[in-house]
Amino acid sequence: MKTIKNKLALALVAAGLSFSVTAADLKLGYASDPVSLDPHEQLSGGTLQLSHMVFDPLVRFTQQMDFEPRLAQSWQRIDANTFRFTLRQGVKFHSGNPLTADDVIWTFNRLQSSPDFKAIFEPYSAMKKVDDYTVDIISKGAYPLVLQTATYIFPMDSKFYSGKTADGKDKAEVAKHGNSFASTNMSGTGPFTVTQREQGVKVEFTRFADYWDKDSKGNIDTITLLPIKEDATRVAALLSGGVDMIDHVAPNDHKRLKSAAGVDLVTLPGTRIISFQMNQNSNPALKDVRVRQAIVHAINNEGIVKKIMKGFATAAGQQSPAGYQGHDSALVPRYDVKKAKQLMKQAGYENGFTLTMLAPNNRYVNDAKIAQATAAMLSKIGIKVDLKTLPKAQYWPEFDKCAADMMMIGWHADTEDSANMTEFLTMTRNEKTGKGQYNCGFYSNPEVDKLVTEANVETDPAKRAAMLKQVEATLYNEAAFVPLHWQSLAWGARTNVHAADVVNPMEQPYFGDLVVDEK
Repeated sequence: MKTIKNKLALALVAAGLSFSVTAADLKLGYASDPVSLDPHEQLSGGTLQLSHMVFDPLVRFTQQMDFEPRLAQSWQRIDANTFRFTLRQGVKFHSGNPLTADDVIWTFNRLQSSPDFKAIFEPYSAMKKVDDYTVDIISKGAYPLVLQTATYIFPMDSKFYSGKTADGKDKAEVAKHGNSFASTNMSGTGPFTVTQREQGVKVEFTRFADYWDKDSKGNIDTITLLPIKEDATRVAALLSGGVDMIDHVAPNDHKRLKSAAGVDLVTLPGTRIISFQMNQNSNPALKDVRVRQAIVHAINNEGIVKKIMKGFATAAGQQSPAGYQGHDSALVPRYDVKKAKQLMKQAGYENGFTLTMLAPNNRYVNDAKIAQATAAMLSKIGIKVDLKTLPKAQYWPEFDKCAADMMMIGWHADTEDSANMTEFLTMTRNEKTGKGQYNCGFYSNPEVDKLVTEANVETDPAKRAAMLKQVEATLYNEAAFVPLHWQSLAWGARTNVHAADVVNPMEQPYFGDLVVDEK
């Protein structure tokens, strides 16, 4: 802690100004850094983390998955197609420009043209200005996920990003993997400004003196984000004092952090489902619901969580985690080898069969080990597995071709909603609409398609939850896929860093609210 900061803070308090009593510096050891400073260039965890630091959303999720106001101080549904947001007044961008409805509408229009974000905003026809601090977002039809969508709207400074650069380029351009004005310049309303960036080396942030949220207890003055790709290296950096906080602590390192002096392990249940899809097109046996049920019954989800994940996951019987509309506590894991063998016999496969399996070996926590354990479990019911694991760069092209009989996939819903999971993973594949885009099981049930389509225009939460519960029950009964577990989340931090107060299931800690005690 720098003495000059403490003196400055005390002087400001004595003068009656709002400022934390102590200001702190924070060094983050993160698995990766943002690929760009443009919040609309890439839909990724790194970009969203940057957005929460330099910009602010209209609405954000709490740790309990509720909604809390940010740049929108209130909201109301006007009718089935119209949702109104009232903006905070007196909010300034880093450039000094005031935030108004014009900036929100400009940002919304840019999101609709972003290759990575446009699908999230496809349900909307327009956003219209009511007055300088009120906007209406209008959907093409009744749409229930407006608040979920609003968590992606981080208003940009429309004046700052408008016009031409010195070489004649449009400052508003979204350039995928390109060198645009927005990829190297920023003006948001968030708690920090970017003061230095070396791609792959470090990003430095400094507290914005005119930040609007005077109620925040956050006392971080500067943040240095250091990308450290290797799990073990990040842990070593934390234990040595080289960094103050790290992300993605692997299960094998949990015990080490728990027993170490001066550091804390901070964990939360996650919402990313890890699963296997069963390709009915490549292996005829998988068309039989009894075979699919046998596979589900043969896999010991809870054993995988206990032995391979070291307890750092929640065994799943369905795709929806607790807290999502559609989650049904009755749909539990169903490990039962005896029943699995009976189902195989009933289906005419008492002597088993052979199938191919593909999984990544560096995408999900312990992905290769999970695949190996699954293959061993299936051998107990006569299914011989030809398993191949690949680095994620090589795996995804194979997944896109649905190149094996069983394929691993993890999914975190962009909208924190179970319908999103069904739309991409188990709805009937449709290249025109994009539904079922990642459904390499080729599972198809018109009733599931109908229910999800209807749920996506049902604005009554109770009715919508009932529809999505019915979807989950159907997928469960028909063994549409093999649910394994929901990954948990873990961060490591020095004991003087109050990390538990700012982490969340979206894996985007709200560093603007982080408090660090003086060492």
